[in-house]
Formats: sequence, structure tokens, C-alpha cells
Amino acid sequence: MLVNKNIIDTLKNQDRNPDFFQKELINKLCNLGFHKKKNFIINKTQKDNLGIYVWGDVGRGKTLIVKTFLKKLNSNEIIQFHYIDFMSHIHSEMNTVSGQKNPIRRIAKKLCKKYKIVFIDEFQVEDIADAMIVCNMLENILIHGSKLIMTSNVHPDDLYKNGLQREKFLNSLSIVKEKIDIYELGGDIDYRSKYIIEKDLVSINKIYSEHEIKDLIKSSFGINFSNNNKVDINKRIFKCVEVNNKFLWIKFLDFFNEPTASSDYKYLAKNFDWIFISDFIICDDESYDVIRRFISFIDIAYDKRIKIKFFFNKIHIDDIYKGTKLDILWRRCKSRLIEMQTYKHLNLE
Repeated sequence: MLVNKNIIDTLKNQDRNPDFFQKELINKLCNLGFHKKKNFIINKTQKDNLGIYVWGDVGRGKTLIVKTFLKKLNSNEIIQFHYIDFMSHIHSEMNTVSGQKNPIRRIAKKLCKKYKIVFIDEFQVEDIADAMIVCNMLENILIHGSKLIMTSNVHPDDLYKNGLQREKFLNSLSIVKEKIDIYELGGDIDYRSKYIIEKDLVSINKIYSEHEIKDLIKSSFGINFSNNNKVDINKRIFKCVEVNNKFLWIKFLDFFNEPTASSDYKYLAKNFDWIFISDFIICDDESYDVIRRFISFIDIAYDKRIKIKFFFNKIHIDDIYKGTKLDILWRRCKSRLIEMQTYKHLNLE
């Protein structure tokens, strides 16, 4: 109960007063069967308590609560992944076990030897190759004695919806579902939006000319523009408006129309204090690749708490994506776009 109370108190100190459903999630996390002594001890007699899959609508606090819980455990036997990073890890490790028998089992065993809790945030499945790999990996993590915590915006049964060979994926996933708790973080309050309305929304309706953006950057960083309109990202050259060692200014289509990946977005997070994005366009399913890259970028930017200033100008956030194929991912992305413009997220208060 002490850990439970500590988590609730921590959230209250962040102006987040947990509701009934959030307190229930905290209780479930605290009852996962970990005991903090010198190391984690997993209670293997709790057959149905090998982990938890938390799902619910955007802004309900899934990630915040889980990360607060893990921080309170204060252990180096915990590893945290965004789903994109988790798949990158698997593919990277596949190269080291190429040609060996049962490669996924070997990767899971290596991971579980070091970590007793594996947390995967924003769990999502988009193609059949990853679908089968990730199910195999999750099952082997449980087999090798570590516990799983996953968050997602959808119930496991709705993952990879309308995907190829989906029935095969669901059959594989059912093995994992039998061993972990599935918990819906219910309630209808989007705490991101609530916090923004009540606290410190940075105006998203102001229209900035390019000259005004330049003035904003100049006054913020005390620099003159050098007209350096190319940026090297992972040994590839991309077009930009301006760049120096503290900030990068890119135009939406110039950057996201190019083939980019999570490694590029992580590079941005690591190498720039601020990123400015202007000249947004309205996208539909014809622009699927562009908006999908942008969503992936926002996932990583949000997780890494990158400071970003968006100049949407005449385009409202609701109108950036008008398609249907990425509806669930876009709703989460839109919620994060709004939150990422608050003083709280930017650590400015």
C-alpha cells in the first residue's frame, strides 16, 4: 500500500489527481508480484499474474501512471521501450543471431537475463512480418521469467485490424493474452486536454509569417541567420530552412516527404535543443507515408520530450489529416500535438 500511496501522491504533486479507474490501474501494477529487496523476485506461483496490457483512449494517463510506478521501483532490472524502439531492438539483435536456431528465443533469453520487467509503450502492430515476430518475442519473454507491461489505445483483439493473415496473428497473441491481465483504463476524461484547458495552453491559432518566425528564433537564440539550409542526419542530407548546433527549422513536407525512420527522429532528439516545424499541409490517405512518418516522429518526440514549436498557421490541427486508414494513431498524435505545446510539457514553468 505504501508504493500505491507514493504513486498517487506523486501524481497529485504533478496536478494529476487520479480518478477511480486510474487508482484501480495503480493497484493492479502494485499487485504484479514484485518485491523490492536486493533484486526483483517474481512470484511464479501467480500463474495469471505475469504482466498487464493496459488499453484505453488517448490522454487517459496510461503511460504517465506506468512510468511513475516503474520509477518508484527504482531498479536497474527494468527496461522501457516505445513500440518502435522495441521492434528496432529485435531487428538489431536478429543480426547477431543470424543462422542460429530459435533466434527469437535467444534474443528474449538475453533480454530477460538482465531485465525482470519489460515495458512496451504505445503497443501497435502494422504489418504481418512484425506481427508474428512480436508475438513470438512476447511469449518468450514470459517463458524466460520476466514480466510484461504494455500500453495501447486499443484492446488486443483490435490490434492489426484488417491486416493480412490476421487470424494467424490473433492465434499467436492468444497465448500471451492467457498469461497476462487485460485492463481497460476506462473513463471519458482526456486528462491532456483537461490539463491544457485549465492550465497553460500556448496559442495554436496565431499565424506567423516566415519573417516573424525568423524574428522569434533570432530573439530566442541570439543569432543571425546563416542561410544554412541543409542538415546532415545520420550521414544523409536533408533540406531545412535553418540549422545550428541548438535548433533545427524544417518545413513539414520538405522533411516528412523524404524516407525517414525512427533512427533519424532519435538523432534529432539527441542533437537539437529545439525543433521548429512550419508550412503544414492537409493530408489524406494519398499522403499516407508522409503522415505516418510524422506520427512516428511525434511518438518519439513526445517520449523523448523534445521541445518543438509547431507553426500550423491557417491549418487547424483537426484538418492536418483527413484520411481514415490511420484514424486511431492520428487521434493519439493529435492529442499529443496539443499537449506538446504546453509550458508543462516544454518544462518552461
